[in-house]
Amino acid sequence: MGQSVSTAGTSPELNRRDISVSSRFISRSFPVVVPVESNKEGDILEKAAGGIDYTSYLPDDCLAGIFHYLSSGDRAFCSVVCKRWLRVDGQSRHRLSLKAKAEILDLLPALFVRFDSVTKLALRCDRKSIGINDDALILISCRCRNLTRLKLRGCREITDVGMTAIAKNCKSLKKLSCGSCTFGAKGMNAVLDNCTDLEELSVKRLRGVHDGAELISAGTAASSLKSICLKELVNGQSFGPLLIGAKKLKTLKLIRCLGDWDEILEAMGNLSTGLTELHLEKVQVSDVGLLGISNCLKLETLRIVKTPECSNFGLVSVAEHCKQLRKLHIDGWRTNRIGDEGLIAVAKHCPNLQELVLIGIFPTSLSLLALASNCQRLERLALCGIGTIGDTEIEFIAAKCVALKKLCIKGCPVSDSGIEALALGCPNLVKIKVKKCRRVTSEVADWLRERRSSLVINFDEGEIEPLDGSSSDAGAQESGMEFQPTVTRVTGAGASSSSNTNRFTMFTTKFGFFAGRNLVPCAFRKWSNSDNFSSSSL
Repeated sequence: MGQSVSTAGTSPELNRRDISVSSRFISRSFPVVVPVESNKEGDILEKAAGGIDYTSYLPDDCLAGIFHYLSSGDRAFCSVVCKRWLRVDGQSRHRLSLKAKAEILDLLPALFVRFDSVTKLALRCDRKSIGINDDALILISCRCRNLTRLKLRGCREITDVGMTAIAKNCKSLKKLSCGSCTFGAKGMNAVLDNCTDLEELSVKRLRGVHDGAELISAGTAASSLKSICLKELVNGQSFGPLLIGAKKLKTLKLIRCLGDWDEILEAMGNLSTGLTELHLEKVQVSDVGLLGISNCLKLETLRIVKTPECSNFGLVSVAEHCKQLRKLHIDGWRTNRIGDEGLIAVAKHCPNLQELVLIGIFPTSLSLLALASNCQRLERLALCGIGTIGDTEIEFIAAKCVALKKLCIKGCPVSDSGIEALALGCPNLVKIKVKKCRRVTSEVADWLRERRSSLVINFDEGEIEPLDGSSSDAGAQESGMEFQPTVTRVTGAGASSSSNTNRFTMFTTKFGFFAGRNLVPCAFRKWSNSDNFSSSSL
């Protein structure tokens, strides 16, 4: 819910380390300010304007609209100008971010008297502090009955009792995100049963759900849920009934969750065929699960990241049925189970492909030529840690990918000769990034710039490192993969340098193949955030 932070000004007792109010949900605090006491409302303004308060002619709604364009710090200072500005500022704040330590409990009533229109609330507590408990959450639920978004981070003192209060008092909730919390299935089920408008659910490290405990049922929210993200759950299988029952689900992300997911994905394919985006990262999924997902004919985005049991067979099935596929990310983790056969099927059946990321697999010129020839709408391509991609393959891309706009090459045996081919090919290319390709020299970057002055070239002359495909830890958030910014040379127009718990430790040791290194956080993180990719960067 990224938001900026501001501060409450209800009393001198408010501690700036405890409370920060936001207009954009960023956990940055400003000094607490106390309203100026004055016998005459607006006397400060009158003195500054020669005795005339011109703002007195503005309606409150208009003044609130002006405040909307100010930074959080400016709004905090504006709130002490006069009582009217203090009131308008408080009533026009809809987003609030609090450091949810236990001692904030006594300040909550005064805080929500001033900020009585909050609809988006974030509660965060660090690991070293004791967070708010059920009493505080019950009070918040009574004061903020119009909440539509709630984010809980590190609130380990909250139990099923507090979540049940939120569910019963905040029935307009549309987005719920919880991480490192300890409430269990009863609290989650209460939300799903009472919040009938819930559209997005994100759960990370929910430690209150135990083996053999109550399952997470679909509830009435199943009819409205559109996005579910499950991350680092030891007992993620408990959410199976919810996933299967969410008939309107569009986006599903399973990231580093224990258990065999084939059966659930197979059932989802038979019942929830409207799925458009699927992200599988470091989970136990095989071709059986991919066969089930292939029944989702509207699938547009598929990310298969470090799932060593997936092979060409499953990818072929997806390609043959999901012909609307536009984005495909594959991190084969060097298992050599996905290669030419699967990619040729994608080239044959998915002509609308616009974004392709290949990491740690071994395609040959056969599949690269098929992709370059058949996927004429391909605009973004990343090739990372692929030992079979050389100059010949880059020449194919230069000659055939006429729509290509952004190209990323990392850790491939490409030389200056292959890069030179881009001087005449790919007429729509606007940006190229070359990383850790030891046979590519800085001279070819200068040469290419001379011939294509509008092309942004991001070239890394850094030391060659061992390479392995991986998405970043943050990349599982909804957004794909990205190179770490270790750029030492950039050329081109407009270019710029760019406690886990013991249980989760058991997770990584129980499945040895989950414990791999993160060496290539790569390629289109920002590109994947919007369909038009206007704010993207390679």
